[in-house]
Amino acid sequence: PILASAHENGCIYLWSIQGNLLKEILPFSNYHPVPLTALCTDISTKMLLAGSKKGHIMCWSIVSFLEDPQNSKNKIKEELSWMAHSAEVVDLFHEEQKNVVVTASVDGSVRLWHAMNGCYLGYFGQPRKFELTGISRLILPCDVINFSTTTEEESKHIEKKSIQVPLVLDRDK
Repeated sequence: PILASAHENGCIYLWSIQGNLLKEILPFSNYHPVPLTALCTDISTKMLLAGSKKGHIMCWSIVSFLEDPQNSKNKIKEELSWMAHSAEVVDLFHEEQKNVVVTASVDGSVRLWHAMNGCYLGYFGQPRKFELTGISRLILPCDVINFSTTTEEESKHIEKKSIQVPLVLDRDK
């Protein structure tokens, strides 16, 4: 068994039951790391999903890592990330049989997404039925203005570099 914990620094830590840190995952992104607010896996624990304070959903393939966590060659691959809400994600789960991800936000919305490509399927309370077979057209929630799913080859740990910029008083300015 592995324990996963999400943190305010944007990292996910994978722990052994004995309390030993096995792996640190930093979401691969062009943006600064944001606090992670929700975590879940699918039933077969092949995928790990996380929601962020900024409304993003990230998805990793963890199956090869779980086969042998002690082997450093076994990678955790970030498969997909997308903007799901304009506010903090408070909960999410992956329904493996229907291949959907359900997300909930502090704004009170509960939304349904296609798990393999992050396409928006609808929200709970909408007047139309959910269309789960074949996505005919791209629909976005009204508060998400761009569809930006990204698929990455492999998550890489990004080292934080500290830059020292001394303050200099320029009396001429």
